[in-house]
Amino acid sequence: MSTCKIKEISGDLFSANEKYSMAHCVAADMRLGKGIAVKFRNKFGQIPKLKQQNVKPGGVAILQDKSRFIYYLVTKESSWGKPTYQTLHDSLQAMKTHMYGLFLLLIHLYSRQLKNDVCKLAIPRIGCGLDGLVWQKVKDLLQEVFKNTPIEIIVYNYVP
Repeated sequence: MSTCKIKEISGDLFSANEKYSMAHCVAADMRLGKGIAVKFRNKFGQIPKLKQQNVKPGGVAILQDKSRFIYYLVTKESSWGKPTYQTLHDSLQAMKTHMYGLFLLLIHLYSRQLKNDVCKLAIPRIGCGLDGLVWQKVKDLLQEVFKNTPIEIIVYNYVP
């Protein structure tokens, strides 16, 4: 089985190719009022649809944008709160189940390699901006959660 690849680049997350699904951290209240969450809200909208999913910390809310998924990692209860490494870990696991579960299902259905669309993920340094988590610990979590999967993750380090 191939292993997860994590690559860091400098640039704007929203310039990522549409073959890449995207993910970022949010609160269960789905306010999306600060930081990169505002850009996600403005670009993808559908806040009522996200709220309707009623996801608790440790889960993931999901929107579909054409052929890709936009993952809202719910890592805290309220927008003024702070996430923990545990809630981030649990949210990443929930996202992996959606991503990789779909990957396995498609392989089973079509008995051939999947076209990488569900196995490509573009993210910011999740949990490390306003939420204050330490990037090296978050990167270690990503490597742990996605080990033994063919998922390719590109981390966009924002450069204004």
